[in-house]
Amino acid sequence: MKKKVRPSELKSKFIARLLDQEDFTGLDSLLLRSAEQIFQQALEEELSDHLERDWYERSKDKDSCTGYRNGYYPRKIKTSEGKMSIDVPRVRDTEQPFSSKLLSRIDDIERKIKTLAVELYVRGLSTRDIEESLVDENGKALLSRNAVSHLSESLYEEYEHFSQRDLSHLDIVYLFVDGVYESVRRYSRNQTILCGWGICSDGSKVLLHLSAVQSESEDSWNSFFEELLSRGLRQPLLVISDGNKGLIKAIAGSFPRAKRQRCIAHKMRNLMNKVPKEIQQEIKAQVHDVYYASDKESAEVLSSKFIDKYVDKYPALIRCFTEDLDPCLTQLEFPIGHRRMIRTTNLIERAFVEEKRRTKIIPQHQNEKGAMKLVFAVLIRASYHWRRINITELDLILLKNIRKTVVADYENSKNEEKISYIVAA
Repeated sequence: MKKKVRPSELKSKFIARLLDQEDFTGLDSLLLRSAEQIFQQALEEELSDHLERDWYERSKDKDSCTGYRNGYYPRKIKTSEGKMSIDVPRVRDTEQPFSSKLLSRIDDIERKIKTLAVELYVRGLSTRDIEESLVDENGKALLSRNAVSHLSESLYEEYEHFSQRDLSHLDIVYLFVDGVYESVRRYSRNQTILCGWGICSDGSKVLLHLSAVQSESEDSWNSFFEELLSRGLRQPLLVISDGNKGLIKAIAGSFPRAKRQRCIAHKMRNLMNKVPKEIQQEIKAQVHDVYYASDKESAEVLSSKFIDKYVDKYPALIRCFTEDLDPCLTQLEFPIGHRRMIRTTNLIERAFVEEKRRTKIIPQHQNEKGAMKLVFAVLIRASYHWRRINITELDLILLKNIRKTVVADYENSKNEEKISYIVAA
């Protein structure tokens, strides 16, 4: 029977034939083929160590055979000099599969480069910038623009997984909702992306859901909340939002017993638009005293004085101020240490600013999918760095007392550890 020849020997013979050519000038090709031969030989040595015997060598102990060689499969490895063609050995009848440390290191380097490319894309570099940044020592691109675009598809897969995960284990006490807008082709106006995030009873902050819709209508928000509830979201004690009418109605429908907090940052901007610039600071200071009062009773006294003082001078201001006044003061019913976080939607607003800084490199997204994968990637990474808030034992007692006032069947659920609750069908 004709003896088999190792792939490394075949590569050595090929190199020898190259050198035998009288008109040989292909130094680059020689270097690449030599690298192939060295790499191939290293793989074969690794396999010999794994099987504890060399090529054609029999096992010394027949009862403890570590397996057999079982041919090869082709593998291409990209290098700065070109693609190397390697024959990766297979084995059979082994207790442990053969895994080349040499190949795993190359795979690890390749994975790191791909991961780096995706993270650079999320952090604001265009595909052209990434192509020009990730180069070898000869200035040759390690990844093309098309390759980077293809890699970025993993972000949408990440989003899809995120959008389907179970939420029933989360004890959301404070639920925040808001929307952001992105420019997308074929939309006469901006694409609307609804966002929900929350603060749990352990003080952690978590991004809950993102959804692309046509507008911030009541129907869109209803669908958004229905999806959250279908994935197991429990009823929060407080929902924080802006003054969108459709959103307010949707909150009332989906979270009928939850208290509602009007974002006072949005409200303050609305109020400042109702008065001349020269008096804005004076008005702002007095409204600030109302919203930041020590308790709700004090806030109501201060608000009455404010209304009496300006109702004749600035009726539009007072109409805006009295509209949604009670929801603006809801945060005063909750623990003092939490009020800074729950009186506004500033946490996500800051994340939106960061997201806009990243997406501005794309004047217009090609489609909804392109917008969603980038917005999600930026926001989910921002959420990893959100700091916990401190929730003390006293805070938990206060929250449980609030829960007692909103849960009709409290006696049947008072032994439950979670602050959030489930509304009976």
